[in-house]
Amino acid sequence: MKIGIATDNDQVSAHFGRCGNYTIFEVEGKEIKGKTVIDTPGHQPGMLPGFLSEKGVNFVIAGGMGPRAQDLFRQMNIEPLVGVTGKVDDVLRDYLNGTLMCGDSQCDHGSPHHQECDNH
Repeated sequence: MKIGIATDNDQVSAHFGRCGNYTIFEVEGKEIKGKTVIDTPGHQPGMLPGFLSEKGVNFVIAGGMGPRAQDLFRQMNIEPLVGVTGKVDDVLRDYLNGTLMCGDSQCDHGSPHHQECDNH
């Protein structure tokens, strides 16, 4: 499984589409097999789901993401999780341990919603 995290420095970015880069972790079970940081190709509506799909990502974590982007990710079989804050390495560890805390998307684009972390 490859998990992509929208990243600003070593923190989860508040806005998926406007982050500085993406940290992509390759994991097997609870074991991290690899970590790569890639620069963002820029922000154009609808482009990022395809970009990360080409990188093999099948799960995305961000502080915020609009509902349209979340739908586009799901159409590409990439599950988004938003409302996450913290250091990227800590967030991944908590996700793998089933203890990740999340809340409302930090970028709601006028459509607020709450997401439960229990399902991930």
